[in-house]
Amino acid sequence: MDEDEEWIKYRERFSEVYDKSNYSSLFQRLAMQSSHKLLERPILSSHDYGMVIEVGAGTGEHLRFVRHRFEEYVLTDQDSKALSIASQKHASLTKAKLTFKVQEGSKLDYPDKSFDRLIATHVLEHIYQPQIALKEWRRVLKPGGLLSILIPTDPGLAWRLGRSLGPRRNAKALGIPYDYIMAREHVNSCNNLVSLLRYYFKNASETWWPLRVPAIDLNLFFAFHATIEKS
Repeated sequence: MDEDEEWIKYRERFSEVYDKSNYSSLFQRLAMQSSHKLLERPILSSHDYGMVIEVGAGTGEHLRFVRHRFEEYVLTDQDSKALSIASQKHASLTKAKLTFKVQEGSKLDYPDKSFDRLIATHVLEHIYQPQIALKEWRRVLKPGGLLSILIPTDPGLAWRLGRSLGPRRNAKALGIPYDYIMAREHVNSCNNLVSLLRYYFKNASETWWPLRVPAIDLNLFFAFHATIEKS
């Protein structure tokens, strides 16, 4: 088995156990759920974003924290197995409102100005050229549309400690080389991503968790919302 085949095998296996690896213990579950709640906190249930796309939706965990109204919610990911799990997880929702599409995060198969909101949770740290992805995400958003991004504070001290105590231990117990996967997956540091976001989007707000002070080593997650300027 060559390296690419081995990598695909590990990725598929990790997709199957992602929820168990990251949500199994009470602390992990509360922390991860808090990250999703953090991103949705400023969005009121009375808001209406007609067309929503979630990039890198994975197993669809974030959708259940979305409170606002929408006409259609598109979940995209390059991992078809993860999307299959997402489809099963949200089988009770109206199928007409949900669409599942296998796509790369930095190359979306949609026309300009297609969506009212774009959501990316725990995604941008995985993309090799994040600046290209950010331009692509801005392209598919309508003027006045909302870009919502959540990233971990990797390689901050708090994040590394939490990862060692939680998902790393769980994944290794399941026979998955977690450090190898993270070395290939988390290719962007929080520091660099925050700098890129601030450069490309001026009309934006930021929130850190749990301490809410702008310090990577003291927090676990960073949430960013930007409104696309109207031309």
